[in-house]
Amino acid sequence: MFKGSIAALITPFKNGNLDENKFLDFIDWQISEGTSALVPVGTTGESPTLTHSEHKKVVEWCVEKSGGRVPVIAGAGSNSTAEAIDFAEHAKSVGADAVLIVTPYYNKPTQDGLYLHYKAINDAVALPIIIYNIPSRSIVDMSVDTMKRLAELDNIVGVKDATSDLARPMLTRLACGNDFCQLSGEDATIVPFLAGGGAGCISVTANIAPRLCSQLHEAWQMSDMKNVMKIQDRLMPVHSAMFCETSPGPVKYAAELLGKAAAETRLPICQISESSKSQVRQALIGAGLLN
Repeated sequence: MFKGSIAALITPFKNGNLDENKFLDFIDWQISEGTSALVPVGTTGESPTLTHSEHKKVVEWCVEKSGGRVPVIAGAGSNSTAEAIDFAEHAKSVGADAVLIVTPYYNKPTQDGLYLHYKAINDAVALPIIIYNIPSRSIVDMSVDTMKRLAELDNIVGVKDATSDLARPMLTRLACGNDFCQLSGEDATIVPFLAGGGAGCISVTANIAPRLCSQLHEAWQMSDMKNVMKIQDRLMPVHSAMFCETSPGPVKYAAELLGKAAAETRLPICQISESSKSQVRQALIGAGLLN
């Protein structure tokens, strides 16, 4: 259903407020550079510090501006099941193609709790749901067995896997079948993830290197491994730099260097250090993204 380079979009700010013009221009640029789908208000979009009104506004802008040119997978996660349903209902009402639902953070639900959380959303909203499994942020890790149970539901279509476990896509494919859409949540390990059964990547790096990220996936789909590795080697320092501090601090600074958006974030995400700025800048120069 979804494949290739999918951008986990930043949310541009200006003087503490949403910067609508920069966001809309950014969407046009992403699509023109070959990004295959867009994910507004995920982790990279600073969803934890957006108000519910802002969250919904960003989804609306993204759907309207994309105009059906590429799919929109709206971030709709919450550690409250009722809130996640509300976000998912809104996403469906404004025309999003799917929703990305993170595993409930802080609550530390059991595997049964995870199953019931996603089943409640599945039952409430007739829209494709991608599970976002990111134990490093959520603490909980959805097991392959739980994911298999969820894959049997009508609206659960795939997973964004940010477990750092490169055996996971193979185990998930064997449990859930080839039609279960596996998307990586980690740019640096995308090549082995694809080899294990992945279809694409919901990418941070795609914010600032959309054409290169798209070309990597196109080369993979054509079985051009020489070009895949050439692009991945070029991007690897960029992948590392995007996580030299808590994301999205580094990627927003990179976007500012490229003139795409201000580096402004919302607390508790703060401006990155001078040493981190130097790492980001050098990575962009080394990849040919910045003079």
